[in-house]
Amino acid sequence: MAQAASGTCLLRVEDTDTSRARPEWEAQIYDDLTWLGFRWAKPVLRQSEHLERYNADLMELAAKGVIYPCSCTRGDIRAALSAPQEGVKAPAVYPGTCRHRTMDTRQPGDALRLNMARALEVIGDEIRFEETGAEHRGHHCITSGSLLSNTGDAVLGRKEIETVSYVLAAVIDDARQSITHVIRGADLFETTPLQVVLQKLLYLPTPIYHHHRLIRNEAGKRLAKRDDARAIAKYRADGTTPDDLRKQLGLPPLFQKNPRE
Repeated sequence: MAQAASGTCLLRVEDTDTSRARPEWEAQIYDDLTWLGFRWAKPVLRQSEHLERYNADLMELAAKGVIYPCSCTRGDIRAALSAPQEGVKAPAVYPGTCRHRTMDTRQPGDALRLNMARALEVIGDEIRFEETGAEHRGHHCITSGSLLSNTGDAVLGRKEIETVSYVLAAVIDDARQSITHVIRGADLFETTPLQVVLQKLLYLPTPIYHHHRLIRNEAGKRLAKRDDARAIAKYRADGTTPDDLRKQLGLPPLFQKNPRE
């Protein structure tokens, strides 16, 4: 898609949750994608190296009066910091227990939540984005009622370990890298309205989104590491060629096959 748009394909390592990142896993991603025939511009942006930048933007939101500290269940907060995954139950919309709190009451261990109602007041404009994926193709206008009832006051960070949420870090990096088109899995479609809200608050451009279908097994179950799905390295070890796997994924064949290592 990047080539068709006369653009550049970028690869980003989204490892803001440093407790779950491993150098060997990152190296395996590069190796597998290279074997499959993908090429990307370098250097690769690693989010764990830019936490200071993300937290500076988080404090900019605090200065606008649109975030507040929250001391609710740590497990729910931890789950909210990660990108959503199909098959993993999303946390219920936050009921606003700590919404009355101000930033000067923040304590170690508190999460930082977006006050969605206040954010919409600050923006004072329509929340729109364009989607080119097959399932949701079109121009979307998200109502304030939908954002309040379906998204609510999302967790944006947990200050004591310098951790920000996937949705905030991705928004900042999309602008920083001049991203015009975001290509990602369909399980992330529901995060898009929240990200557009953050773009508006931080005066950042909104890219075009394309959410593609997920890779599934014969039973229709999404393939994922958390479900012990077969790794690409296993296919390679069993003699599968890059073109064999590209065909299974619905990708065009390589012009020249890469030799197996």
